[in-house]
Amino acid sequence: MSAPGLRAKAPGAKPAAEKPAAPRVPGGSQVLHEGDWSTPSTARLGMLKRLREQGIVSEAVFEAMRRIPRERFIDEALWSRAYEDNALPIGFEQTISQPYVVAKMIASILPPTGKLAKVLEVGTGCGYQAAVLSQVADEVYSIERIRGLYDRARNNLRQLRLPNVRLAYGDGYQGLPDAAPFDAIIVAAAAPAIPPALVQQLKRGGKLIIPVGTNSQQLKLVEKRVAGVIESQLDMVRFVPMLNGMVK
Repeated sequence: MSAPGLRAKAPGAKPAAEKPAAPRVPGGSQVLHEGDWSTPSTARLGMLKRLREQGIVSEAVFEAMRRIPRERFIDEALWSRAYEDNALPIGFEQTISQPYVVAKMIASILPPTGKLAKVLEVGTGCGYQAAVLSQVADEVYSIERIRGLYDRARNNLRQLRLPNVRLAYGDGYQGLPDAAPFDAIIVAAAAPAIPPALVQQLKRGGKLIIPVGTNSQQLKLVEKRVAGVIESQLDMVRFVPMLNGMVK
């Protein structure tokens, strides 16, 4: 007799087929189904609440950051800190930007529709900001000068299987002229001055957001209009420096 609530197996019945294991990306990371990562945790929702209190108002940005698991882009030892409003180390003397800065920068380049056609990110890092951008843009191009970070970002992004993100290994000062022009460019490192090549790769009406300065850095918004280029000064920030060349 079977126990209450359990069904006895019929004689000769075949055992139930086991659910196939999720495929893995190079390096052993599990490829996740969208439902595994897009449902926000309590910590992720707490981050969104804090962003509203800090003055972020873009619903498109909230939705994008609600869907992307920040912990998947940092070392597992730091997962408990993933949704703090702090920059965190990602190796190679680089950091993942604090959530407020990511939200502020993306909100600053979004049009009123909350959707971009094509965007370039300079400084892929661990890939988190590119993943957030994938939720608000049809095409995301991201360039990274450090080969080890490029490989890490590629593996991180493969876990989420985002089809509209394209990574490039190259010098961010040069941008990606073959993919230009872009509706927006977002730079995740501080340059001593605004790189002319990036301004040239903007569409007319496009926006570039970039930290500028060395010891003292200020977030600047550059808009390319018919009458010329208009610069606006936003928050004081602290980013790693934007360097020339590539690192193998």
